[in-house]
Amino acid sequence: MEDLQNLTLNFFSDQELCNADIVPPSQVRARIEVSVLNFLKILNASNPAISDLPLIQRKYSNSRVNHGLLTELSRVFLSNSVSTRSLMRPNAAKAFVRVWKVMEMCYQILLQEKRVTQRELFYKLLCGSPHLFPSQTHVNRTIQDLVALLRCSRYSLGIMASSRGLIAGRLTLQEPGNDIVDCSLCGSSGYAISGDLNLLEKLVLNSDARYVIIVEKHAIFQRLSEDRFFHQIPSILITAKGYPDMATRFLLYRINRAFPDLPVLALMDWNPAGLAILCTFKFGSVGMGLEAYRYACNVKWLGIRGHDLPLLPDQSFVPLKPKDLQIAQSLISSGILQDNYKDEVALMVQSGRRAEIEALYFHGYDYLGKYIAKKIVQSDYV
Repeated sequence: MEDLQNLTLNFFSDQELCNADIVPPSQVRARIEVSVLNFLKILNASNPAISDLPLIQRKYSNSRVNHGLLTELSRVFLSNSVSTRSLMRPNAAKAFVRVWKVMEMCYQILLQEKRVTQRELFYKLLCGSPHLFPSQTHVNRTIQDLVALLRCSRYSLGIMASSRGLIAGRLTLQEPGNDIVDCSLCGSSGYAISGDLNLLEKLVLNSDARYVIIVEKHAIFQRLSEDRFFHQIPSILITAKGYPDMATRFLLYRINRAFPDLPVLALMDWNPAGLAILCTFKFGSVGMGLEAYRYACNVKWLGIRGHDLPLLPDQSFVPLKPKDLQIAQSLISSGILQDNYKDEVALMVQSGRRAEIEALYFHGYDYLGKYIAKKIVQSDYV
Protein backbone atom coordinates (compact mmCIF):
# COMPACT_ATOMS: atom_id res chain seq x y z
CA MET A 1 0.00 0.00 0.00
CA GLU A 2 2.79 2.42 0.92
CA ASP A 3 4.63 1.65 -2.33
CA LEU A 4 1.43 2.40 -4.26
CA GLN A 5 1.05 5.74 -2.49
CA ASN A 6 4.65 6.67 -3.32
CA LEU A 7 4.06 5.63 -6.94
CA THR A 8 1.08 7.97 -7.24
CA LEU A 9 3.24 10.77 -5.84
CA ASN A 10 5.83 10.22 -8.59
CA PHE A 11 3.09 10.39 -11.23
CA PHE A 12 1.62 13.55 -9.76
CA SER A 13 4.37 16.10 -9.56
CA ASP A 14 4.36 19.07 -11.92
CA GLN A 15 6.75 20.92 -9.63
CA GLU A 16 9.14 20.09 -6.84
CA LEU A 17 7.37 18.92 -3.69
CA CYS A 18 9.40 19.06 -0.49
CA ASN A 19 9.37 16.65 2.41
CA ALA A 20 11.35 15.70 5.49
CA ASP A 21 13.38 12.50 5.31
CA ILE A 22 13.54 9.88 8.03
CA VAL A 23 17.28 9.34 8.28
CA PRO A 24 19.67 7.69 10.76
CA PRO A 25 21.50 9.79 13.39
CA SER A 26 24.81 9.66 11.51
CA GLN A 27 23.24 11.32 8.46
CA VAL A 28 21.54 13.99 10.56
CA ARG A 29 24.84 14.78 12.28
CA ALA A 30 26.49 15.00 8.85
CA ARG A 31 23.84 17.48 7.66
CA ILE A 32 24.39 19.59 10.78
CA GLU A 33 28.15 19.51 10.28
CA VAL A 34 27.79 20.59 6.64
CA SER A 35 25.55 23.49 7.71
CA VAL A 36 28.15 24.64 10.25
CA LEU A 37 31.04 24.30 7.79
CA ASN A 38 29.18 26.26 5.10
CA PHE A 39 28.39 29.00 7.61
CA LEU A 40 32.05 29.22 8.70
CA LYS A 41 33.28 29.14 5.10
CA ILE A 42 31.24 32.22 4.18
CA LEU A 43 32.19 33.91 7.44
CA ASN A 44 35.91 33.39 6.72
CA ALA A 45 35.78 34.38 3.03
CA SER A 46 37.66 37.37 1.64
CA ASN A 47 34.36 39.26 1.79
CA PRO A 48 32.98 37.80 5.03
CA ALA A 49 29.25 37.65 5.60
CA ILE A 50 26.74 35.98 7.87
CA SER A 51 24.69 33.76 5.60
CA ASP A 52 20.91 33.61 5.88
CA LEU A 53 19.14 30.32 6.65
CA PRO A 54 16.94 29.20 3.71
CA LEU A 55 13.75 27.54 5.01
CA ILE A 56 10.81 26.07 3.13
CA GLN A 57 7.78 28.30 3.76
CA ARG A 58 5.10 26.80 6.00
CA LYS A 59 2.11 28.61 4.50
CA TYR A 60 -1.03 27.54 2.65
CA SER A 61 0.18 29.67 -0.28
CA ASN A 62 3.18 27.31 -0.55
CA SER A 63 1.17 24.09 -0.19
CA ARG A 64 -0.17 21.69 -2.79
CA VAL A 65 -2.61 18.81 -2.45
CA ASN A 66 -1.45 15.56 -4.03
CA HIS A 67 -4.60 13.76 -5.22
CA GLY A 68 -3.59 10.12 -5.74
CA LEU A 69 -4.10 8.73 -9.22
CA LEU A 70 -4.23 5.08 -8.21
CA THR A 71 -5.63 5.46 -4.68
CA GLU A 72 -8.22 7.67 -2.96
CA LEU A 73 -5.53 9.09 -0.69
CA SER A 74 -4.79 12.82 -0.89
CA ARG A 75 -1.96 14.50 0.98
CA VAL A 76 -0.75 18.03 1.66
CA PHE A 77 2.79 18.83 0.54
CA LEU A 78 4.85 22.00 0.67
CA SER A 79 6.36 23.34 -2.53
CA ASN A 80 9.89 24.74 -2.86
CA SER A 81 9.22 28.41 -2.08
CA VAL A 82 11.80 29.60 0.46
CA SER A 83 11.81 32.13 3.28
CA THR A 84 14.89 33.08 5.27
CA ARG A 85 16.03 33.62 8.81
CA SER A 86 18.58 36.44 8.89
CA LEU A 87 20.75 37.79 11.69
CA MET A 88 20.86 41.13 9.89
CA ARG A 89 17.10 41.77 10.08
CA PRO A 90 16.07 42.95 13.57
CA ASN A 91 12.72 41.15 13.46
CA ALA A 92 14.35 37.85 12.48
CA ALA A 93 17.62 37.95 14.45
CA LYS A 94 16.33 35.98 17.46
CA ALA A 95 14.72 33.35 15.22
CA PHE A 96 18.08 33.01 13.42
CA VAL A 97 19.95 32.40 16.69
CA ARG A 98 17.25 30.00 17.94
CA VAL A 99 17.79 27.70 14.97
CA TRP A 100 21.48 27.38 15.75
CA LYS A 101 20.81 26.80 19.46
CA VAL A 102 18.30 24.01 18.76
CA MET A 103 20.63 22.55 16.12
CA GLU A 104 23.41 22.41 18.72
CA MET A 105 21.09 20.75 21.23
CA CYS A 106 19.91 18.14 18.72
CA TYR A 107 23.50 17.36 17.76
CA GLN A 108 24.32 16.65 21.42
CA ILE A 109 21.18 14.51 21.80
CA LEU A 110 22.13 12.42 18.78
CA LEU A 111 25.72 12.00 19.98
CA GLN A 112 24.39 10.68 23.30
CA GLU A 113 21.95 8.38 21.45
CA LYS A 114 19.07 9.87 23.42
CA ARG A 115 15.56 11.02 22.57
CA VAL A 116 13.71 13.90 24.21
CA THR A 117 10.20 15.32 24.01
CA GLN A 118 9.58 18.88 22.85
CA ARG A 119 8.62 19.72 26.43
CA GLU A 120 11.91 18.37 27.80
CA LEU A 121 13.81 20.32 25.15
CA PHE A 122 11.94 23.49 26.10
CA TYR A 123 13.01 23.30 29.75
CA LYS A 124 16.60 22.58 28.79
CA LEU A 125 16.64 25.63 26.51
CA LEU A 126 14.69 27.77 28.98
CA CYS A 127 17.34 27.20 31.64
CA GLY A 128 20.23 27.91 29.24
CA SER A 129 18.77 30.71 27.11
CA PRO A 130 15.62 32.14 28.75
CA HIS A 131 15.74 35.33 26.63
CA LEU A 132 15.57 33.26 23.43
CA PHE A 133 13.05 30.60 24.49
CA PRO A 134 10.52 32.18 26.88
CA SER A 135 7.72 29.81 25.78
CA GLN A 136 7.09 26.35 24.37
CA THR A 137 5.81 27.95 21.17
CA HIS A 138 9.26 29.37 20.40
CA VAL A 139 10.77 25.89 20.72
CA ASN A 140 8.09 24.24 18.58
CA ARG A 141 8.47 26.80 15.79
CA THR A 142 12.25 26.56 15.87
CA ILE A 143 12.11 22.76 15.63
CA GLN A 144 10.01 23.17 12.48
CA ASP A 145 12.57 25.70 11.19
CA LEU A 146 15.32 23.13 11.72
CA VAL A 147 13.25 20.44 9.98
CA ALA A 148 12.81 22.86 7.05
CA LEU A 149 16.54 23.61 6.98
CA LEU A 150 17.94 20.08 7.29
CA ARG A 151 15.04 18.34 5.45
CA CYS A 152 14.77 15.59 8.08
CA SER A 153 11.94 14.65 10.44
CA ARG A 154 11.67 15.65 14.09
CA TYR A 155 12.12 12.03 15.06
CA SER A 156 15.38 11.92 13.07
CA LEU A 157 16.54 14.93 15.11
CA GLY A 158 16.07 12.90 18.31
CA ILE A 159 12.78 14.59 19.25
CA MET A 160 9.95 12.31 20.35
CA ALA A 161 6.27 13.05 19.92
CA SER A 162 4.39 13.82 23.14
CA SER A 163 1.32 11.66 22.74
CA ARG A 164 -2.13 12.33 24.15
CA GLY A 165 -3.68 9.54 22.12
CA LEU A 166 -5.69 6.53 23.30
CA ILE A 167 -6.89 3.41 21.54
CA ALA A 168 -9.49 0.77 22.38
CA GLY A 169 -11.41 -2.04 20.72
CA ARG A 170 -10.72 -5.05 18.53
CA LEU A 171 -6.95 -4.74 18.32
CA THR A 172 -4.03 -6.52 19.96
CA LEU A 173 -0.59 -4.93 20.22
CA GLN A 174 2.69 -6.61 21.03
CA GLU A 175 6.06 -5.02 21.50
CA PRO A 176 8.92 -7.37 20.59
CA GLY A 177 9.66 -9.56 23.62
CA ASN A 178 6.69 -8.30 25.65
CA ASP A 179 3.21 -9.57 26.43
CA ILE A 180 0.28 -9.05 24.08
CA VAL A 181 -2.00 -6.11 24.96
CA ASP A 182 -5.68 -6.63 24.16
CA CYS A 183 -7.14 -3.16 23.61
CA SER A 184 -10.68 -4.46 24.18
CA LEU A 185 -9.78 -5.18 27.82
CA CYS A 186 -8.32 -1.76 28.71
CA GLY A 187 -11.54 -0.33 30.14
CA SER A 188 -13.02 3.07 29.35
CA SER A 189 -9.61 4.74 29.59
CA GLY A 190 -8.22 2.79 26.64
CA TYR A 191 -4.57 2.05 25.94
CA ALA A 192 -2.18 5.02 26.02
CA ILE A 193 -0.31 5.47 22.74
CA SER A 194 3.46 5.77 23.17
CA GLY A 195 5.26 8.82 21.80
CA ASP A 196 8.17 6.63 20.63
CA LEU A 197 7.66 6.24 16.87
CA ASN A 198 10.36 3.58 16.70
CA LEU A 199 8.44 1.47 19.22
CA LEU A 200 5.17 2.03 17.35
CA GLU A 201 6.83 0.92 14.12
CA LYS A 202 7.87 -2.38 15.73
CA LEU A 203 4.44 -3.22 17.17
CA VAL A 204 2.90 -6.48 15.97
CA LEU A 205 -0.77 -5.71 15.21
CA ASN A 206 -3.68 -8.12 14.93
CA SER A 207 -7.36 -7.30 14.53
CA ASP A 208 -10.70 -8.75 13.49
CA ALA A 209 -12.31 -5.32 13.32
CA ARG A 210 -14.40 -4.17 10.37
CA TYR A 211 -13.94 -0.42 10.91
CA VAL A 212 -11.57 2.12 12.46
CA ILE A 213 -13.32 5.07 14.12
CA ILE A 214 -11.51 8.31 14.98
CA VAL A 215 -13.27 10.01 17.88
CA GLU A 216 -12.56 13.72 18.29
CA LYS A 217 -13.33 13.99 22.00
CA HIS A 218 -12.00 12.08 24.96
CA ALA A 219 -15.36 12.00 26.75
CA ILE A 220 -17.08 10.45 23.71
CA PHE A 221 -14.25 7.92 23.40
CA GLN A 222 -14.76 6.97 27.06
CA ARG A 223 -18.53 6.59 26.57
CA LEU A 224 -18.10 4.31 23.55
CA SER A 225 -15.39 2.28 25.30
CA GLU A 226 -17.44 1.91 28.47
CA ASP A 227 -20.44 0.78 26.39
CA ARG A 228 -18.09 -1.62 24.55
CA PHE A 229 -19.41 -0.30 21.28
CA PHE A 230 -16.54 -2.02 19.49
CA HIS A 231 -18.30 -5.36 20.04
CA GLN A 232 -21.61 -4.07 18.70
CA ILE A 233 -19.84 -2.91 15.52
CA PRO A 234 -16.46 -4.71 15.33
CA SER A 235 -14.18 -1.71 15.39
CA ILE A 236 -11.06 0.01 16.65
CA LEU A 237 -11.58 3.33 18.45
CA ILE A 238 -8.82 5.94 18.50
CA THR A 239 -8.69 9.49 19.86
CA ALA A 240 -6.10 12.23 20.04
CA LYS A 241 -8.31 14.28 22.40
CA GLY A 242 -8.59 17.06 19.81
CA TYR A 243 -6.02 18.03 17.20
CA PRO A 244 -3.85 14.95 16.55
CA ASP A 245 -0.27 14.63 17.70
CA MET A 246 2.30 12.89 15.51
CA ALA A 247 2.28 9.63 17.50
CA THR A 248 -1.50 9.17 17.24
CA ARG A 249 -1.38 9.89 13.52
CA PHE A 250 1.48 7.44 13.11
CA LEU A 251 -0.32 4.59 14.89
CA LEU A 252 -3.45 5.22 12.83
CA TYR A 253 -1.27 5.15 9.71
CA ARG A 254 0.28 1.86 10.84
CA ILE A 255 -3.16 0.34 11.43
CA ASN A 256 -4.30 1.61 8.04
CA ARG A 257 -1.21 0.10 6.43
CA ALA A 258 -1.62 -3.23 8.25
CA PHE A 259 -5.36 -3.48 7.50
CA PRO A 260 -5.88 -1.48 4.29
CA ASP A 261 -9.42 -2.81 3.72
CA LEU A 262 -10.79 -1.30 6.95
CA PRO A 263 -12.67 1.98 6.35
CA VAL A 264 -11.36 4.79 8.59
CA LEU A 265 -14.31 6.89 9.81
CA ALA A 266 -14.32 10.12 11.82
CA LEU A 267 -16.83 11.23 14.49
CA MET A 268 -16.48 14.98 15.03
CA ASP A 269 -18.41 17.94 16.40
CA TRP A 270 -20.30 19.88 13.73
CA ASN A 271 -18.12 22.96 13.68
CA PRO A 272 -15.10 24.22 11.70
CA ALA A 273 -12.61 22.93 14.30
CA GLY A 274 -14.06 19.42 14.09
CA LEU A 275 -13.62 19.42 10.32
CA ALA A 276 -10.10 20.86 10.66
CA ILE A 277 -9.19 17.95 12.96
CA LEU A 278 -10.60 15.48 10.44
CA CYS A 279 -8.59 17.15 7.66
CA THR A 280 -5.38 16.85 9.68
CA PHE A 281 -5.87 13.08 9.86
CA LYS A 282 -6.97 12.94 6.21
CA PHE A 283 -4.49 15.24 4.46
CA GLY A 284 -1.86 16.31 6.96
CA SER A 285 -1.31 19.84 8.23
CA VAL A 286 0.65 22.74 6.75
CA GLY A 287 1.52 23.69 10.33
CA MET A 288 3.58 20.50 10.56
CA GLY A 289 5.89 21.84 7.86
CA LEU A 290 7.78 19.31 5.74
CA GLU A 291 6.18 16.50 7.74
CA ALA A 292 2.70 17.67 6.69
CA TYR A 293 2.02 14.80 4.29
CA ARG A 294 3.40 12.00 6.41
CA TYR A 295 0.92 9.52 7.91
CA ALA A 296 -2.12 10.83 5.98
CA CYS A 297 -4.98 8.30 5.79
CA ASN A 298 -8.09 8.10 3.63
CA VAL A 299 -10.52 9.19 6.35
CA LYS A 300 -14.28 9.38 5.74
CA TRP A 301 -16.55 11.80 7.61
CA LEU A 302 -19.15 9.81 9.56
CA GLY A 303 -20.76 12.62 11.55
CA ILE A 304 -22.01 14.92 12.79
CA ARG A 305 -22.98 16.33 9.39
CA GLY A 306 -25.57 18.78 8.18
CA HIS A 307 -28.32 16.27 7.45
CA ASP A 308 -28.00 14.95 11.04
CA LEU A 309 -28.96 18.33 12.56
CA PRO A 310 -32.72 17.58 12.76
CA LEU A 311 -31.79 14.90 15.32
CA LEU A 312 -30.55 17.59 17.71
CA PRO A 313 -32.71 19.81 19.95
CA ASP A 314 -32.64 23.54 19.14
CA GLN A 315 -31.38 24.33 22.65
CA SER A 316 -28.15 22.39 21.95
CA PHE A 317 -26.93 24.74 19.21
CA VAL A 318 -24.55 27.55 20.16
CA PRO A 319 -23.42 30.54 18.05
CA LEU A 320 -20.18 30.32 16.09
CA LYS A 321 -17.33 32.24 17.69
CA PRO A 322 -14.89 34.49 15.78
CA LYS A 323 -12.30 31.70 16.05
CA ASP A 324 -14.75 29.31 14.34
CA LEU A 325 -15.21 31.74 11.45
CA GLN A 326 -11.44 32.15 11.18
CA ILE A 327 -10.96 28.36 10.94
CA ALA A 328 -13.80 28.14 8.40
CA GLN A 329 -12.17 30.78 6.20
CA SER A 330 -8.81 29.00 6.49
CA LEU A 331 -10.37 25.69 5.43
CA ILE A 332 -12.17 27.24 2.44
CA SER A 333 -9.06 29.07 1.22
CA SER A 334 -6.76 26.07 1.75
CA GLY A 335 -7.89 24.32 -1.43
CA ILE A 336 -7.93 20.89 0.24
CA LEU A 337 -11.68 20.46 0.76
CA GLN A 338 -13.79 18.30 -1.51
CA ASP A 339 -17.11 19.77 -2.63
CA ASN A 340 -19.34 18.09 -0.02
CA TYR A 341 -16.99 19.28 2.74
CA LYS A 342 -17.15 22.82 1.34
CA ASP A 343 -20.94 22.60 1.45
CA GLU A 344 -20.80 21.64 5.14
CA VAL A 345 -18.55 24.61 5.98
CA ALA A 346 -20.84 26.94 4.02
CA LEU A 347 -23.83 25.62 5.96
CA MET A 348 -22.03 26.18 9.27
CA VAL A 349 -21.20 29.78 8.35
CA GLN A 350 -24.66 30.46 6.91
CA SER A 351 -26.45 29.13 9.98
CA GLY A 352 -24.01 30.83 12.37
CA ARG A 353 -24.34 27.81 14.66
CA ARG A 354 -22.33 24.87 15.87
CA ALA A 355 -23.31 21.57 17.49
CA GLU A 356 -21.48 19.06 19.66
CA ILE A 357 -21.68 15.27 19.58
CA GLU A 358 -23.00 15.23 23.15
CA ALA A 359 -26.26 16.79 21.94
CA LEU A 360 -27.24 13.30 20.77
CA TYR A 361 -27.63 12.34 24.46
CA PHE A 362 -30.96 14.18 24.26
CA HIS A 363 -32.29 10.82 23.04
CA GLY A 364 -30.63 8.87 25.88
CA TYR A 365 -27.09 7.82 26.71
CA ASP A 366 -27.36 4.69 24.59
CA TYR A 367 -28.42 6.64 21.49
CA LEU A 368 -24.86 7.55 20.47
CA GLY A 369 -24.00 3.93 19.71
CA LYS A 370 -27.25 3.46 17.78
CA TYR A 371 -26.57 6.62 15.77
CA ILE A 372 -23.07 5.45 14.77
CA ALA A 373 -24.20 1.90 14.02
CA LYS A 374 -27.05 3.07 11.77
CA LYS A 375 -24.78 5.38 9.78
CA ILE A 376 -22.20 2.62 9.33
CA VAL A 377 -24.79 0.05 8.23
CA GLN A 378 -26.19 2.56 5.73
CA SER A 379 -22.68 3.54 4.56
CA ASP A 380 -23.61 7.11 5.46
CA TYR A 381 -20.12 8.62 5.36
CA VAL A 382 -18.25 10.78 2.86
